[in-house]
Amino acid sequence: MRRIILLVLLLSLAACTAERRKSDAELNLTPQQTAGRHLYDTYCDRCHAPYSSGGRQGPSLQHVFGKSYLPVSGLPANNDRVSEIIRTGRAKMPAYGNILSDQDIQDLLAYLHTL
Repeated sequence: MRRIILLVLLLSLAACTAERRKSDAELNLTPQQTAGRHLYDTYCDRCHAPYSSGGRQGPSLQHVFGKSYLPVSGLPANNDRVSEIIRTGRAKMPAYGNILSDQDIQDLLAYLHTL
């Protein structure tokens, strides 16, 4: 019984320290950035952590446009290069050129600039 109570307390404490995900409104996202965030959640989040320095399978995308070069490839961090990588893929990253429209990619880039 004591172990169960201790486990419940530990889980409660962990839940309290976990950061709550901010809403689109709290982040003051534009409609384009909001659309990009939803695309990110669908296609990118499983491999790329948005708000932490630690990546998952791929590198974190936090401050990706705040750097001169992309973390793994060392290529320039700009819209053209990132959209090319989204379209054609790279190393372990699949290509999304046949899945995402040009507008989807622009929306996704707009959101990535907020990270």
